[in-house]
Amino acid sequence: MKPQKMFGTDGVRAPVGMEPMTPQTIMRLAHACGQLLHRTHSGPNPRPVVAVGTDTRGSAPMFEAALQAGFSAAGVDTVMCGELPTPGVAYLTRLRGYQAGVVVSASHNPCEDNGVKFFSATGDKLPDDVEADIERTMDQPMVCLPASQLGRVSQLPQASSLYIEFCRQAVPAGVHLRGMKIVIDAAHGACHRIAPEVFRQLGAQVIAVGASPDGHNINDKVGATSPQHLSEAVLAHRADVGVALDGDGDRLVMVDSDGRIFAGDELLYVLAVDAQTNDGLQGGVVGTVMSNQGLELALQRRGIGFARSAVGDRHVLELLKQRGWRLGGEGSGHLIGLDWHSTGDGVMSALRVVAAMQRSQRSLAQLCDDLRMNAQCLVNVPFTPGAGMGDGAWIPQFQLRAEQALGDDGRMLLRASGTEPVVRVLVECRTALRAQQMASQFAQEVCQLLALPVVPQTATA
Repeated sequence: MKPQKMFGTDGVRAPVGMEPMTPQTIMRLAHACGQLLHRTHSGPNPRPVVAVGTDTRGSAPMFEAALQAGFSAAGVDTVMCGELPTPGVAYLTRLRGYQAGVVVSASHNPCEDNGVKFFSATGDKLPDDVEADIERTMDQPMVCLPASQLGRVSQLPQASSLYIEFCRQAVPAGVHLRGMKIVIDAAHGACHRIAPEVFRQLGAQVIAVGASPDGHNINDKVGATSPQHLSEAVLAHRADVGVALDGDGDRLVMVDSDGRIFAGDELLYVLAVDAQTNDGLQGGVVGTVMSNQGLELALQRRGIGFARSAVGDRHVLELLKQRGWRLGGEGSGHLIGLDWHSTGDGVMSALRVVAAMQRSQRSLAQLCDDLRMNAQCLVNVPFTPGAGMGDGAWIPQFQLRAEQALGDDGRMLLRASGTEPVVRVLVECRTALRAQQMASQFAQEVCQLLALPVVPQTATA
């Protein structure tokens, strides 16, 4: 099988104007996808139908038009949903019986980037073999069908309202949000109208921030990637809790009334304990190789199994299905609850966390009382795409040597990012100082090994 050239951990993503994020390539991508849909299409509609949604980036309309052109040329109908969170497109694809869903978004990346995500008819991310098949099809000449066979275009003006109603169903019976003051940071992204409206309809007093997109400010010092913005807003408004989403609404970070930030691993623990207590947690919980070891140990103390997948919410989903489990997620805030959706959903996950607070009558901090997280330090080592990484055969040996250096004090994970040209060096130790020291040391060794001229100066814990 020819190696994939375009698809990364979560669809296709790159700076706008650089391959593959050019209108010409995205049109060819849609055309190739359309050809594959025709091969497997069977149903009442004479042509396959695809839902298309976008986030708020200024480049979104250009790529939306490119997708529409490519699908139409391949004889595929497109239903344009406008600005809609990624999980909203996944839901509508499944609800309306479409053959696929496509989202124009680069998720948590800055506005200079954009991307394309695909969903199957069941609302799932595409498996690797399907993505590889799309890429192989793109190598063939693009042929436009005759005018009588072109795909048609329609609008779905009720897309947002359908998704809002779906989100409301995530709240367990008997739980309401009346009397709660909640700050929602929508990252100036696809949830800027939807998320506040969902919480208002459920009775909460909502203060919306990061809700004024201008095409350029998506994820800019707001949202799940900059949770300090939410922390300050929660304290300023004396709110009960804060909810931070990313640009396309599929990841979540939360803040309690004291301004403390709770990331994905902590929220996953809250959801797991709530499910075990109230809903009969089915099986265990899936994290990733990046998940904090403290989460794993805390779940084990409660008799909850834990398994690690590769990084990426679709890999979490694959392992959930293999195990027959229902709950999983990533430290970045991608949380999947198959009891309420087929994919990661920031709004619905936030509703379930708030419901856990309501059902237990405990704060976020209290719900995490027995969760002891290890200190983590992540250093990103940038490299030039196509150069320096080799075949990656050096990584296992490097990892083994690093683990020997750490001993029983922690663990180290080294991996090439699936969305950016960086090598991620993650070190987890009992103390923050030790984690920072070792992460810096290992990052410098990676730079030397790859003959990189600049040693990264920034590290995130």
